[in-house]
Amino acid sequence: MVQGWYTGASGMIAQQNRLDAISNNLANVDTTGYKRDVAVNKNFSELLLRRMRDNGEYTFWGGSADVAPIIGKVGLGVETNELYTVFEQGSFKNTGAATDIALAGEGFFAVQTPAGERYTRAGNFLIGKEGILETKEGYPVLGENGIIRVQDKHFKVNDDGIITVDGDKTVDRLKLVRFENERYLKKQGENLWVDTAISGKAHIAEGNERPGLLQEYVETSNVNVVNEMVQMIEVNRAYEANQKTIQTEDTMMTTLWSKVAVLR
Repeated sequence: MVQGWYTGASGMIAQQNRLDAISNNLANVDTTGYKRDVAVNKNFSELLLRRMRDNGEYTFWGGSADVAPIIGKVGLGVETNELYTVFEQGSFKNTGAATDIALAGEGFFAVQTPAGERYTRAGNFLIGKEGILETKEGYPVLGENGIIRVQDKHFKVNDDGIITVDGDKTVDRLKLVRFENERYLKKQGENLWVDTAISGKAHIAEGNERPGLLQEYVETSNVNVVNEMVQMIEVNRAYEANQKTIQTEDTMMTTLWSKVAVLR
């Protein structure tokens, strides 16, 4: 019976982690370029149940067999395996601002931070001091030749990421990167990503793996509010079911110790 407590508790913890992910998704429904997270659970290894008082084995012409046959299995609960990020393309929103750039396809912008190079899908840029193209947090956007300087909003970005001013004067080409295993990138906050040992180092996207760019557009969050609310209801019901399991186990143990044990 005590095992039921642990099983129910593990289910409650797993549902709490799911709820945390859903809450974070809903909080970022209006965050440019945000990618929703999904908590993935896995079950603990199951135990095999064997019939009691039939220990040993017997032999026969073809070999041997257990005297205590398996009669079933018992689960030991679940745990959160990983927080999986869904890199599904968000929709495009026209802003009319020349500093807004959306990525159409897989890939990331590269930005310079005090901690080193980081990556983002949020293309709602601004022009900061000295004409530097920056993120909303003030991090310079990187081109293939370094920090991008455009002076004012009168610049153009073509589908390949080449930035031009005064009609045909090339400033730089936006540094768009890809990774070997993008699903293992780590979220760092401020809509930034950092590479990991599993994701591999960033490399400049070229050819078919290079995303297209849309100037005067931003990519919206890929969070679907209705789906997240439905999942929140499912999580609450699953949490309550695990809670009732623990309450039932507690009632059974109370009965065992207050009545059955006294009678013996």
